Amino acid sequence: MAPKDNHPPTTEMQALDAAHHIHPFSDTAQMRAKGARVITQADGCWLTDSEGKRILDGMAGLWCVNIGYGRHELAEVAARQMQQLPFYNTFFMTTHPPAVALSAKLAQIAPGDKNRVFYAGSGSEANDTNIRLVRHYWALMGKPNKRTIIARKNGYHGSTMGAASLGGMAGMHAQGGMPIPDIVHIDQPHWWAEGGDHSPEEFGRIRAAQLDQMIDQLGQDNVGAFIAEPVQGAGGVIVPPETYWPEISRICRERDILLIADEVICGFGRTGNWFGSQTYDIDPDIMTIAKGLSSGYQPIGGSIIRESVAQVIEDGGEFNHGYTYSSHPVAAAVALENIRILEEEGIVDRVRDHTGPYLKKKWSSLADHPMVGEARMVGMMGALELTPDAPARAAFANEGTVGLMTRDRCFANGLVMRHVGDKMIISPPLTIADSEIDTLVELAWKSLDEGMATAKAEGAFTA
Repeated sequence: MAPKDNHPPTTEMQALDAAHHIHPFSDTAQMRAKGARVITQADGCWLTDSEGKRILDGMAGLWCVNIGYGRHELAEVAARQMQQLPFYNTFFMTTHPPAVALSAKLAQIAPGDKNRVFYAGSGSEANDTNIRLVRHYWALMGKPNKRTIIARKNGYHGSTMGAASLGGMAGMHAQGGMPIPDIVHIDQPHWWAEGGDHSPEEFGRIRAAQLDQMIDQLGQDNVGAFIAEPVQGAGGVIVPPETYWPEISRICRERDILLIADEVICGFGRTGNWFGSQTYDIDPDIMTIAKGLSSGYQPIGGSIIRESVAQVIEDGGEFNHGYTYSSHPVAAAVALENIRILEEEGIVDRVRDHTGPYLKKKWSSLADHPMVGEARMVGMMGALELTPDAPARAAFANEGTVGLMTRDRCFANGLVMRHVGDKMIISPPLTIADSEIDTLVELAWKSLDEGMATAKAEGAFTA
């Protein structure tokens, strides 16, 4: 796609941006010194910046543009809905056709008896809703002390006060007085970095057992739920050992606590099934959804709730909770069209049967790079563990420095590949072609070479 010159010069936009725009998860001083990247167009898997440079988006925006950029069908649906009913709320016994149709569709594609949906504007809001749902549910069940929610260190569930408290990221907790009360964390199932001499299978069972131990410590009558991502995304694409989720599921069932699967990243085809819960045979009581629900074309999220749990909430009278934009008609219409495309074009099946395996094969070849200790992939989300000593599974002395150097080389080479500490992660659009996968892996190898050279030149290639 040729660049359009219908925008101000890059330097002018960067100056205005620096003067007035506070960016999420950004070092403002650092960004002002370099100038923000200005993305002006996108098509398929490719971005175009304000200087006309094409960039392969290996992150699908923020894990969300599952059907790729430039799908005019979604724009047309949004325009029609804006003309017919641009907004109306669903408070006070009111609904509208897009909310009705989307809810029915989600009930159809969700596994098992997850038949009810409470909408939000994002995954963060939906996880805030889940805190309310869990505590209200147990109060209605006559067990108001079951308030505590157990989550995982290095998990990510959003950035509102409630959602960031559920998340287990220390850097976020250090700002703003988090976690809020009655949220606690257990260790993550990250074998490569934390498994020591245990086999992955042993380690999976050990980390799952921490949930049992935490329930014992807190008292079963005080624990309402456990929340986790099927595969940790923002924490670095942490793929659990195969023994982990069966044990977690058993513990939640036997200890009478609700299980919440945060499907914000894993949902809508990312792991090769409609939901990560299907990939790992999890039967959650609540699934958090967002991102791929609309492929990022509109802000929308929600909680898909087991029928029996929803029935308790509904029988309890008015649930004093909601957002102005819950089930926004334009967002709901776009999400419904997005799901239609995923279904009718067989995108989820293609990820499971072809694109995912092809990407995994190509991605696995990066394990041969001298700076890579592990190359892991589930569906279309993957990570590389960068290390100065792969056999020892050693970490770099100054965590994150080499990852940042490598990420910068990715950008310079026309590839969006994110770094989490010294992990390099990808999550491309599900529509990526085989030839584009080849390009992605070639650019990744080149960027690893250059990142390693930079690290050695600056004395950062040390354990």
